[in-house]
Amino acid sequence: MNDQASQNHGKNRRTTLLLSGLVVAMFGFGFAMVPLYNLFCEVTGTQSLSQRSEIGRVVATDESVDTSRWVTVKFDTTVHPNLPWAFDAMTQKLRVHPGKTYEVNFVARNRSNETVTGQAIPSVAPWQATPYFSKMDCFCFNRQTLKGTERADMPLQFMVSRDLPKEINSLTLSYSFMRLKESETETETPEIPNRIAVNAGE
Repeated sequence: MNDQASQNHGKNRRTTLLLSGLVVAMFGFGFAMVPLYNLFCEVTGTQSLSQRSEIGRVVATDESVDTSRWVTVKFDTTVHPNLPWAFDAMTQKLRVHPGKTYEVNFVARNRSNETVTGQAIPSVAPWQATPYFSKMDCFCFNRQTLKGTERADMPLQFMVSRDLPKEINSLTLSYSFMRLKESETETETPEIPNRIAVNAGE
C-alpha cells in the first residue's frame, strides 16, 4: 500500500513539474512573439505593425533639394468592404526630387445616404523606404466623416528624404480606408484639415 502511495506521489510530482514547466514556456513564448514577428517581417519584407504606426506625422526638415536625382512615387488606394465609399488618388504617380515638398490630392465619396466615419491607414513599399517618406500634412492624421452622398478632396503634402538609399528609385504609398464603428467615433469629434466638401451631384 505504501508502494502504491509512493508511486502516486511520484506521478503527481512529475505532473506538477511538467505543468509548471509548460506555464513558464508559454510565458516566455509570449514575450518572444514580438521579436519573432518583427524578424519574420524583416525576412519576408512585410511591414510590421510598429512600422505602420510610424508612418504618421513627420516634421519637415531643412533638407536641400537633390535636383540630380529622380524618384517615382506611386499612389494606391483600397477601401474596406464594409465602408460604402469610393476613394481614389487624383495622381497615380509622380516623379519627385528628394528633399522637395510636393502636394497631391485624393478624392473620397460616400456612396450611401448615411453619415459614415472612416480612417485611412497608410503603408509604404518597399518597407525599407518607410523612414524616408515624410508626410507634413495628411488626411490620414485624423478620422474622416462624410455625410450621405458627400464628396471630399483630401490633400497630402509629402517629401522623400535625400537619405533614401540609392538603390530605391521607386516607391508606392498605399492607403486603405477602414470604417470606424459608432462606439469609436462617439468619444472624439473628427478633425478634417484642408477638406473641401461639395455635393456629389456637382
